[in-house]
Amino acid sequence: MKHDVTDAQIAPDGRLEVLSRQEVSKLLDSSQGGLYQTFRNCALAVLNCGSAMDDGKELLERYPDFAIRVVQEQRGIKLELKNAPAQAFVDGHMIKGINEHLFAVVRDIIYADDEINHNPHFDLETSNGISNAVFHILRNANILRPMTNPKLVVCWGGHSISRKEYEYTKQVGHEMGLRGLDICTGCGPGAMKGPMKGATIGHAKQRIKNSQYLGITEPGIIAAESPNPIVNDLVILPDIEKRLEAFVRTGHGIVVFPGGAGTAEEILYILGILLHPDNQEMPFPLIFSGPDSAEVYFEQIDRFISATLGKEAQRRYQIIIDDPALVAREMLAGISQVRAFRKQHGDAYYFNWLLKIDPVFQEPFNPTHDNMKALALHSDQEKHLLAANLRRAFSGIVAGNVKDSGIRAIEQYGHFEIRGDSRIMTLMDTLLTSFVAQHRMKLPGKKYSPCYRTIS
Repeated sequence: MKHDVTDAQIAPDGRLEVLSRQEVSKLLDSSQGGLYQTFRNCALAVLNCGSAMDDGKELLERYPDFAIRVVQEQRGIKLELKNAPAQAFVDGHMIKGINEHLFAVVRDIIYADDEINHNPHFDLETSNGISNAVFHILRNANILRPMTNPKLVVCWGGHSISRKEYEYTKQVGHEMGLRGLDICTGCGPGAMKGPMKGATIGHAKQRIKNSQYLGITEPGIIAAESPNPIVNDLVILPDIEKRLEAFVRTGHGIVVFPGGAGTAEEILYILGILLHPDNQEMPFPLIFSGPDSAEVYFEQIDRFISATLGKEAQRRYQIIIDDPALVAREMLAGISQVRAFRKQHGDAYYFNWLLKIDPVFQEPFNPTHDNMKALALHSDQEKHLLAANLRRAFSGIVAGNVKDSGIRAIEQYGHFEIRGDSRIMTLMDTLLTSFVAQHRMKLPGKKYSPCYRTIS
């Protein structure tokens, strides 16, 4: 099937307008060297905004002739695009939001790689070094807002949700927008787009300007969850672990909407962190919510958490069904506690330095077949460590479902094998089977072929 494409030269609008000749030279070297494929793939994902696609491999195969090149000029840089998706343009001009996102790719994939990965001042083998790197990437992206009261709500949930669930995410976003709260999501479609759309209306009604719609992604997932143009601050972290850390250190509370394996991964990540003894007294509002049709979904999630992580984990969240206004009020009340706690302990409002994140949640997990098979999925370990290993299992399933590298690995070597205690494997299998039955693994209309099998 032929898809409309176009060629263009694009100039930056923002901080990349002013670069030194040395910085431009670095960009040219990196964009044509080992980083080119990652740079190209992320740029293509941004340009593919609005497409009903959640398959990184399919996207790359749909536009095999797409090319992007950094062009040096006396005043800075431009991007030269060949065979780019035509939907990114209106009457020959690139949509402004997509233009911003495209240069965010330049900034984070190329510029930040040089500043972080090849900078001896960042020790990425230590917990503090990783957190410091996350902070600097966010600061370089100019998304941290000092001298601002806490008001950023992270919204997690699936890209493949029903229309009713999508409308509900908009209603919750609207209620939070009316109360002056900003929105942060994984920046893709579904539950990542709905809260932002709702909040824009709420902010408009309250005449709130300079609202933040923060999108946080990473190179492996961006092709499956192309950034929606409502996002006015986009940042691309190097891997899923740094992406998750960016969510919990910048956000002041989290609302979780229905989703699939990726949402389960996020839930296990935040609960694993909150279960760490050092975080026991830290306020962190966490709400699971959806319309009445999602009640069974959250009952399943709640049972899984109860059976694996116990009542202590259950005490760290509340479930609110079919009441958007109550979600917004509870979140606002929770964030007021966050503000008081940070003020008392002298912690920054814009970056939660006090939150203890165990290295097991920070070390990048490569979901190879051997690594998936070797996961420690048994009850004979501390609860936060079990949460970390369960998180990795769901992360691998996400990779096999939507990431280009994961899909190709499944095609080559077959299913991931997930091994563990029979009780935990039964719980996982039941939960994953329900995700498949509820069409939460792929976008509607697409047949899902499991990338995994559970083995006791």
